[in-house]
Amino acid sequence: MPELPEVEALKDFLTEHLVGHEIVRVLPVAISVLKTYDPPLSALEGHEVTVVRRYGKFLDLATADGPHLVTHLARAGWLHWKDRLPDGPPRPGKGPLALRVALETGAGFDLTEAGTQKRLAVYVVADPQEVPGVARLGPDPLADDFGERRLAELLAGERRQLKGALRDQSLIAGVGNAYSDEILHAARMSPFKLAASLSEEETGRLYAALRDTLTEAVERSRGVAAGRLKAEKKSGLRVHGRTGEPCPVCGDTIREVSFADSSLQYCPTCQTGGKPLADRRMSRLLK
Repeated sequence: MPELPEVEALKDFLTEHLVGHEIVRVLPVAISVLKTYDPPLSALEGHEVTVVRRYGKFLDLATADGPHLVTHLARAGWLHWKDRLPDGPPRPGKGPLALRVALETGAGFDLTEAGTQKRLAVYVVADPQEVPGVARLGPDPLADDFGERRLAELLAGERRQLKGALRDQSLIAGVGNAYSDEILHAARMSPFKLAASLSEEETGRLYAALRDTLTEAVERSRGVAAGRLKAEKKSGLRVHGRTGEPCPVCGDTIREVSFADSSLQYCPTCQTGGKPLADRRMSRLLK
């Protein structure tokens, strides 16, 4: 799933390639991705893109005197830039293509989604705050006014485990499954630790890990072409998706806890005092 660093890099890429250009055609291929109907997709046509913004994991393309095109790539969505789009309209079918946006230059981009869980979402709105997911976003962890005290306020009274709290978009915007693993590894904290139980020192450690991990990932992604961002993300991860590999810090074996539709990875030595966490799904299978 694209998270804050990848969406930030896409924002920069699209700022360079879209701003100042006119949208001449928006072609829906999978109607299910369109979550709004008024104004229609065609309302974007004939308008110049003026700015590209990021809200958490949402991308916002603003047009001059026209609506906004807001996109959430969800788990398996992606944006593919093409210097020259294929001639002729795309054909609806069973392929991954969901939406095509064409510019007056002949360039443009495709939105695609792999797999069977279709969660890619596209909105055409007068104001991004009309999108429910944008309206309920918590603060951006890379914003200038997001300090250690703000993080402490957000976690105070939070009875969930740190892993779940970090992934809650209404608490902190932009962090998903992969970077929450990376942040907790950098902070040397168990993903199962209760968020409200952090001491002042631990809160400071988590804040530093949050900012540093995301900032470094953004810097790695900056300037990378849209098509290579997924590979860049994977190459920079130290624990997420690396079950069975040695921890790059201590050499212990990276472990995994599986859930119904996701998993987390961690280092026992760095994060849990050497104790493996119970994998509840595996435990049920062994009964």
